[in-house]
Amino acid sequence: MWGGIPTESFKINTLQKYMKKIVEYRSLLNVEKTVSLKELKTIYRNAMKESHPDKFQGDDAGLKEAEENSKAIIEAYHFLVSINAETIQQGLPEYQETIATATITDYKYENIRLIVNFSNGSVYEYISVPKATYIKMVNADSPGRFAKRHVFNAFPYRKVSNQE
Repeated sequence: MWGGIPTESFKINTLQKYMKKIVEYRSLLNVEKTVSLKELKTIYRNAMKESHPDKFQGDDAGLKEAEENSKAIIEAYHFLVSINAETIQQGLPEYQETIATATITDYKYENIRLIVNFSNGSVYEYISVPKATYIKMVNADSPGRFAKRHVFNAFPYRKVSNQE
């Protein structure tokens, strides 16, 4: 960073960290990029059976390790489900309805991720959004209109939550 402005190498480094996270999650669950949701669920359940904390009662060291492994497996599973092509496709009608009719109630930028809260309670995370695009959105007369034109259909996204 130079003078508070992220450099191109900073952006690339952040994107690499994000991609590394995806690779680590896939490696943890031993899945390929093209894994189906059904296969992912089966793999997740089997992984949880192997490292479930209940299997280690009386073994404090094993219990602690099992709890940590379980947390990592759960985090990996939920993240991989959220970016899976089937999940995106299943949620497409809802996403299109959200970006067409709901207004933006809040947004924040963290590294290369733009997190947008909508009036219907949905929260989406847009990945690889350049800082310059975010700044233009903030300075636009209508951030919602800017986002519809330059963010919503231009960057990969995942649904983070639905607070309805």
